[in-house]
Amino acid sequence: MKTVNYGDQAYEVLRNDLCKEDLCDSVENEEEKPIAGPVKEKWRNHAGFWILGLTNNFAYVVMLSAAFDILARQLGQKKDDMTKGYHCNPHSTGIILLADILPTLLIKWTAPFFMQSISYNFRVASVVLFAFGSFLLVALFKNVFLSILGVVFASISCGFGEITFLSLTAHFHSNTVSSWSAGTGAAGVSAAFAYAGMTTVGVSPEKTLLVMLVVPLLMAFGYWGLLKPENNFDHTSSTSSKSFIKKRTSDATASLTFKEKLQLVKPLVKYMIPLFFVYFAEYIINQGLFELLYYPNSTMNHAGQYRWLQFCYQFGVLISRSSVNIIKIEKIEILAALQYINFIVLLLEVYYRFIPSIWITLSIGLFEGLLGGGVYVNAFYRVAIEADPKYREFSMGAASMADSSGITLAGALSMPLHSYLCKFAKSPI
Repeated sequence: MKTVNYGDQAYEVLRNDLCKEDLCDSVENEEEKPIAGPVKEKWRNHAGFWILGLTNNFAYVVMLSAAFDILARQLGQKKDDMTKGYHCNPHSTGIILLADILPTLLIKWTAPFFMQSISYNFRVASVVLFAFGSFLLVALFKNVFLSILGVVFASISCGFGEITFLSLTAHFHSNTVSSWSAGTGAAGVSAAFAYAGMTTVGVSPEKTLLVMLVVPLLMAFGYWGLLKPENNFDHTSSTSSKSFIKKRTSDATASLTFKEKLQLVKPLVKYMIPLFFVYFAEYIINQGLFELLYYPNSTMNHAGQYRWLQFCYQFGVLISRSSVNIIKIEKIEILAALQYINFIVLLLEVYYRFIPSIWITLSIGLFEGLLGGGVYVNAFYRVAIEADPKYREFSMGAASMADSSGITLAGALSMPLHSYLCKFAKSPI
């Protein structure tokens, strides 16, 4: 989730344009009135949105970290019996990736057309229940269909939650967007670390997922227990007063024809192409190659190695997505190209096993996350400052389709890649 907050800069640009039309006073009066009263209540709102960002993306990341364990249930042999050859699950973890991304992608395409008629209370309750159900299904049922259904629930919760909570920030101070973004960034590392850490110390994957039932409860607390909205906002209503800027931006986009919207997409292509390709490469690594990388001399078993590879990747993403205020990179296509070097190196490692230590591979996983997060944050930074302020919301949304599409294609192709490599991998180590 994971967007960088450029709301203040966007506001200044748009305000200057509106002042030329003698409308800046109405914007200033609407935007600068007190939000939720005292400073204490503002901090409650920031804490609430940070918790919502953390908990909304938590299940999504956990399901990717648990992908090896979910599918390993179908094996008739022990997960750590790796001494005589590779341990290939009958299905690629790409199945988990597709189950974790396709519902989110579908929601992004459809939700804006119907969610305005649904109250926020009902939306959030649905998000919480789907997240709760995802942990229960994956933890309690060993049937692969029900397990994957649990992953689908996590995806529905994450996708609908993202749209819901980002829309909700319109009723609070603009800085709550950065609190939400910070929470989503922390979700990747905390979820991967929590799952890998608990299972490493001996807690079973099933019990680990049951412990994580506290996460949707924390989400409910963040929404109903912490947020203190404006007096004119009603949680039970599907609509409330919107800011002048929000109305103006939406109206400007809504008035465009389909052909005109395509014209707005053209300047974004130079950022969407690197986004698509970098995410395609990193997710085909994560779900097609990570589970086939195994180092028998390590103190970790195969499943443990897979979990920590996922953690190192997420840690790299967290670092790079937090870096745009320190370093800005314009040539993001170079980062995307480097990601394919990572893919080639790890593909060759699956075949020839020339890397002597898992610590080197963990470092590659960290570097992979740095590249992917670097492309993401710099691409959206460029879109945010270059897009016409009237159409910035549309431009950010259109650009976001690139990474989701790359992830989806990676999930589809990682499955035949996994099957092919497993045929080779049956030979002795």
